[in-house]
Amino acid sequence: MSATNLSGAPVINRPNATSVGTIVWLGSEVMFFAALFAMYFSLRAGAPDLWENDTQILNVPFALVNTIILVSSSFTAQFGVFAAERMQPRATGASPLKWGMVEWFMLTYLLGSIFVAGQIWEYAILVSEGITISSNSYGSAFYLTTGFHGLHVAGGLIAFLLVVGRAFAAKRFGHKEATAAIVTSYYWHFVDVVWIGLFLVIYVLR
Repeated sequence: MSATNLSGAPVINRPNATSVGTIVWLGSEVMFFAALFAMYFSLRAGAPDLWENDTQILNVPFALVNTIILVSSSFTAQFGVFAAERMQPRATGASPLKWGMVEWFMLTYLLGSIFVAGQIWEYAILVSEGITISSNSYGSAFYLTTGFHGLHVAGGLIAFLLVVGRAFAAKRFGHKEATAAIVTSYYWHFVDVVWIGLFLVIYVLR
């Protein structure tokens, strides 16, 4: 699309290079997780009895609560994006309705950290039950799929801290800072959607 400026000359609205680059990179991440899903289903097809036995150990209610926490963080991240889009880096009052990007992103960071801590606790329980990454094909599939996702969540948490730090360091919160917040939310939403798929495959379709 094109528009005209005050002089009447046409102005071309090009897509933001950072946003486009992030979307392209996320496309490669889709392929990566698709390969992990394919591996999981292949191993499951080769050992259905093993899957039927070992999945009984999973704490589905706990995993559901952990999932709700992570999904909730997508909403808080989006509220942070809304604040960034209206160029409001920090709160203008105590009420959450007046929070800025920093407050919403820090809440997102807290929720994401709780999710990671919950996943680590679940790992500890499974290891105590004898399910490790090297115990059998189920253990390998479980830890590889959820572990790589957990690393992506950790990467997202670091990104949130960087965006928040950039907001504090900037003399004036502008377009670059807002764009950084937006592309970070793209990544976070992607990570959340991937986990929903993993939860359905691992904990629901056992």
